[in-house]
Amino acid sequence: MKRKIIAILLGSLLLTSCTNDSESDLIEVTNEETITYTNYVKNVIDTNCIVCHGTTPSNGAPMSLTTYAFVKDAVLNRGLLSRISREQGAQGMMPNGGTRLPQTTIDAIIKWQTDGLLE
Repeated sequence: MKRKIIAILLGSLLLTSCTNDSESDLIEVTNEETITYTNYVKNVIDTNCIVCHGTTPSNGAPMSLTTYAFVKDAVLNRGLLSRISREQGAQGMMPNGGTRLPQTTIDAIIKWQTDGLLE
């Protein structure tokens, strides 16, 4: 009998604690942190791109992405955002032969460009 009462109390607690008091609870909160090459983009590039876009590019990669200047140039002049934004499996999608970057990562890199490609 005690277990039944405890189960009912726990169930009631769970049901009443999972409510929304306003519609603002349902809106995704965006991170307003300034995105820079140093605090975000470099890690994405190092984790996903350096295998081919290293100091000496390999596997047909046309350029290195090892420095801020190289990545900035790739965004401004070499279509980096277009390549990472393509659908999974689309021709020219990067990372080549890999899985498309999460949309939140792509959006952050787009924001980095929009905000002026801060180092």
